[in-house]
Amino acid sequence: DPGNGEQLYECPMCGLTCTNIRILEEHVDLHFEEQSFLEGGNIRDLELAQQLQTEEDERQRSEEEKREREEFKKLQRQYGLDNSGGFKQQFLRNMEREVDRGRMQPFEYHKRKADMMESLASGIDDGKTKTSGVIEALCKYYQNENKDVRRVWLSAGVDHFHSSLGDRGWGCGYRNFQMLLSSLLQNSFYNDCLRDTTLIPSIPKIQSMIEDAWREGFDPQGASHFNNRLHGSKAWIGACEIYSLLTSLRIKCQIIDFHKPTGPMGTHPRLFEWILHYYSTDNEGGAKVVCTSKPPIYLQHQGHSRTVVGIEEKKNKSLCLLLFDPGCSSQEMQKLLKQNSDGTDLKLLRKFVGSLKEKQYQIVAVDGVLSLEEKAARCHASQVLTSEKIP
Repeated sequence: DPGNGEQLYECPMCGLTCTNIRILEEHVDLHFEEQSFLEGGNIRDLELAQQLQTEEDERQRSEEEKREREEFKKLQRQYGLDNSGGFKQQFLRNMEREVDRGRMQPFEYHKRKADMMESLASGIDDGKTKTSGVIEALCKYYQNENKDVRRVWLSAGVDHFHSSLGDRGWGCGYRNFQMLLSSLLQNSFYNDCLRDTTLIPSIPKIQSMIEDAWREGFDPQGASHFNNRLHGSKAWIGACEIYSLLTSLRIKCQIIDFHKPTGPMGTHPRLFEWILHYYSTDNEGGAKVVCTSKPPIYLQHQGHSRTVVGIEEKKNKSLCLLLFDPGCSSQEMQKLLKQNSDGTDLKLLRKFVGSLKEKQYQIVAVDGVLSLEEKAARCHASQVLTSEKIP
């Protein structure tokens, strides 16, 4: 009670009243010690939180780097750039599996190995996956077809090649090149260009031919993607590699890039119209079946490629492509050679507008022969731009 005359002392921090100055000093010291303790604790808490955050950031960065490495390795495997060997190694491994599973006798293994080694040594395809005569059979079939086909245009003769034990899963681009080349070799117009390529090359030989085109200066950007090496790998190839190879042989061709859908539901009617124009130009006669002299067309989309060998125009004016697919076996293709075919086997070849709904397509179309000067100009141009985009 201040009324009794005692001196009172008030704590400046909490307002506590003391009657003794020493007690007040001790009390205030306790405030300072408490404040110091709290501040030190906050600092330690902050340091701990920062340490935990740093550790979490490092863990996430490490996991992201691991995912990126695994994804890169996956892409390398997918595109055949993982140094796991090429056609020869895959062929031998797959035959060994067939023997282990009892599907192949040892004597057949040794015979096929010897044939494969001979093919690799000569650089010539062994022809074991080839089917000939399909275009001729189609021509006869359409002559007698009276259901819904108004007109059909067919490419010049072309052999079908399918994937083998050595290139299954990655060889479609090479097999489609073999198909295209088989047609060009039957056309005397290209004799001068192909004087050094009179027989269908094996896949390892095609890889070496593309490397030769790169060494000439074609598509340096694409070459660097493959580290300038295809031979001995399972690397996938696409339209740019086909263009470079053909142009290096002085075969005039162009890449057309259908880089986005041009119809409803992700379809590409402009692609079908372009192919119709390609086959029908200079072939406008009134015949229902037009067997043209046009080479087949290389058709590429993400993950696969096929060969366009013709196009149907239905009576309702819809269009249907005829495609050779390297994934289709010889046994299936030979069904098309039957003269009494009712057309049901044509489902192997037919693709309507609604069937081709990939985001992007590229085609390589052959259109003549290049002079040496034109070849040099195209080599220079390919170092800058190799495709024309359809808007």
